[in-house]
Amino acid sequence: MGKTIVEKIFSRACGRDVKAGEFVFANVDMAMANDITAPLAIKAFKEITERVWDPKRFVIVLDHQSPADSVNAAENHKMLRNFANEQGVIFYDVGEGIAHQIMVENHVEPGMLIVGADSHTCTYGALGCFATGIGSTDLACVLALGKLWFKVPECIKFEVNGKLGKHVYGKDIVLKLIGMVGADGANYKACIFSGKVVEKLEMSDRLTMCNMAVEMGGKTGIVEPDRKTVEYLKAIRGKDYDLDSLKELKSDEDAKFDVVELDVTGMEPQVAKPHKVDNVADISEVEGIKVNQVFIGSCTNGRYEDLKIAAEILKGERVARGVRLIVIPASRREYMRALRDGLIEVFVEAGAIVEFPCCGPCMGSCMGLIASKEVSVSTSNRNFIGRQGSPEGEIYLVNPATAAATAIYGEITDPRKI
Repeated sequence: MGKTIVEKIFSRACGRDVKAGEFVFANVDMAMANDITAPLAIKAFKEITERVWDPKRFVIVLDHQSPADSVNAAENHKMLRNFANEQGVIFYDVGEGIAHQIMVENHVEPGMLIVGADSHTCTYGALGCFATGIGSTDLACVLALGKLWFKVPECIKFEVNGKLGKHVYGKDIVLKLIGMVGADGANYKACIFSGKVVEKLEMSDRLTMCNMAVEMGGKTGIVEPDRKTVEYLKAIRGKDYDLDSLKELKSDEDAKFDVVELDVTGMEPQVAKPHKVDNVADISEVEGIKVNQVFIGSCTNGRYEDLKIAAEILKGERVARGVRLIVIPASRREYMRALRDGLIEVFVEAGAIVEFPCCGPCMGSCMGLIASKEVSVSTSNRNFIGRQGSPEGEIYLVNPATAAATAIYGEITDPRKI
């Protein structure tokens, strides 16, 4: 029996051949924490030892309560800055962007085993690595030892074929898949996204899909590395990668997978209705619902490509009266790309509020919260009760084109009709 990409990555990390289902104590290549999860991890770490196992493999990013929105948050930020200076770990302060985007831009390599104290760490698998979210106390063990216990996951291969229609993107594909298998349909399994459609997707869409693997219970999301992976890494880092050397990360032809197939031909833009991510519908089923706020951003859809899609629809238009449009690029790099290309100007002229790179409304305790009985249309990844403010508010998850069209008309709008 051949090996999956997951088994190959864990075999390297363990220094021996391992198979799905085995419990292993594996070496970790990189670890990450944010301003919400790092304080508890550091507290637990200090009860174990005094020095981080490898300061150049641990990244702290201030992105959730950023800039500090309370005295308590400010104290946490202060403590994390001091810890980073004392330990010499990699540190990104307020305004640099969302941790997951920063990790992808600067640190993730194909074949790595990466952990992060944030559930959407699975995003990085779009570059052909194994990346998963862990708890803060688990992270403390990683900081002390550079290792962690894992159960090597089995894999589900999502074969996506057909032809994408206008204004249908990676966000719609992954929402459709989540709706098909359910919120627990991939529990503790690695979601391998493949097929002719995925092969053609740009990295931005692949990152979106892997980001939401956890919303179907997945341990991680992965797109096996290919030419687009190499081209993306060269574009953002100026570094040449040998495509032939990445072929060893391909799953063997006789590897064992569960398989889910999806033909996207004729598929409409998808919408996740309140209050579950797997409560997915075609946009034609929810058109006309009045909205109060639209959020374009997050680690799911805050990249330049997402902003460009939205700006092309918003150009020369105005945000509907009574609607708040919040736009937040995912990182400083993505912000500057949007600024240079005039996208920020389009948003501001349309009446949007453009913020510096951070998580924004997504975590529900910083900026851009919704009130009771208000409706938010969001390009983020979760629509749980209270996720963006009041527990009496409602959140609909959509792609950037749907979000932009909705902002113009003040109600959920099919972007294909504009």
